[in-house]
Amino acid sequence: MALTPFEDVVAEHGATVLRVCRAVVGPADAEDAWSETFIAAMRAYPELQPGRNVEAWLVTIAHRKSLDHIRARSRRAVPTDELPEESADWGLPGSYDSELWNAVGALPVKQRAAVAYHYLAGLPYAEIAVILGNSADASRRAAADGIAALRKTLSIAVSGDRR
Repeated sequence: MALTPFEDVVAEHGATVLRVCRAVVGPADAEDAWSETFIAAMRAYPELQPGRNVEAWLVTIAHRKSLDHIRARSRRAVPTDELPEESADWGLPGSYDSELWNAVGALPVKQRAAVAYHYLAGLPYAEIAVILGNSADASRRAAADGIAALRKTLSIAVSGDRR
């Protein structure tokens, strides 16, 4: 069974991976994490086992690259008088909602990741558990706690539990 051309994989899953990266690392580093995800994925793609869930595989890579960004960010201090360039809203449905993304960015890393992987990437809790290194129940709890925190912060209704 031949692999799908990599550019088709990027076209099909690029927006989802960007949303996941944006939710985990924030808008400033999301595009860098996205790029690093697909560079790493392109190198490993020829070795991908046929029949593997490509989206879950990409989200796993995005998770690791996002954690690299979070770790790197915590090690550097960048004082500046200039505002950063505006990030692109590519991959986001509708307009950019800074209040929502700020609230997502304020969640603890495990909750933020579980919310992003389940509600943005549509992964089941069992696959999220593999990515986060915990159990499916712990992933479900982290996502539920994250959504509860978002509801409390934003007073919004969250739909799309695709389990």
